[in-house]
Amino acid sequence: MTTRPASGGVQSVERVFELLEVITAAGGEMSLSELSAAVKLPLPTIHRLLRTLVPSGYVRQLPNRNYALGPRLILLGEAAGRQFGSAARGRLDELVRELGESANMAVLDGQEVVYIAQAQSQRSMRMFTEVGRRADTHDTGVGKAMLATLPDDRVRAIVTATGMATPTPRSISTLEELFADLERIRERGYAIDDEEQELGVRCYAMAVPGAPTPTAISVSGPVSRVDEDFGRRAVPVLRRAAEAIAAELMPVRA
Repeated sequence: MTTRPASGGVQSVERVFELLEVITAAGGEMSLSELSAAVKLPLPTIHRLLRTLVPSGYVRQLPNRNYALGPRLILLGEAAGRQFGSAARGRLDELVRELGESANMAVLDGQEVVYIAQAQSQRSMRMFTEVGRRADTHDTGVGKAMLATLPDDRVRAIVTATGMATPTPRSISTLEELFADLERIRERGYAIDDEEQELGVRCYAMAVPGAPTPTAISVSGPVSRVDEDFGRRAVPVLRRAAEAIAAELMPVRA
């Protein structure tokens, strides 16, 4: 059951965001009874709030009577993602200056990762990931870093929904392999995409702690440069950047 601490905000607004967050955490769709079990609100209150959100497009009611996130949220999410990425761009630039390889930032959007910011290496042979590009979670460094912060049942739901494509012979192809890798990531605090997304490319990634939505940053480059020695140098630099971004994301109380 979800409860929010009391604050000086408008109660109905807080309740609306609580419902949206609960639906999001459940994968984007819930029944009225599931919502009632998940939040500490009377059923008539939940129903009243949903009736307000449906006509405005922030929530949809499906043919099976479940409630799902609405299309109006897409514009808000895209704008927030761009602003989020812009705010972190300075930290990505610092990663490039310190490590010499391209740096990326991505968030979890539904069952995929979406890249929201990049700072490019100045080397002639460098990695480029287009901002706005979507990718699977199980074969990317940022994706695995984010999955490692989630409970196993949510990981299973995400991967089951998308399938486990194998773009290279080194890609993870089973849930058993993925869960074993996620356990290693949780123990050491960072993820490695070891030619799993593209042959010849290696990536070190780390989740941003306490981010409002699963978020990760990474540095990537050709395997000839991004080796174990690079990883030993990159991990503490990534950690400092992730912690700095997390601190900048902390809400300011009025």
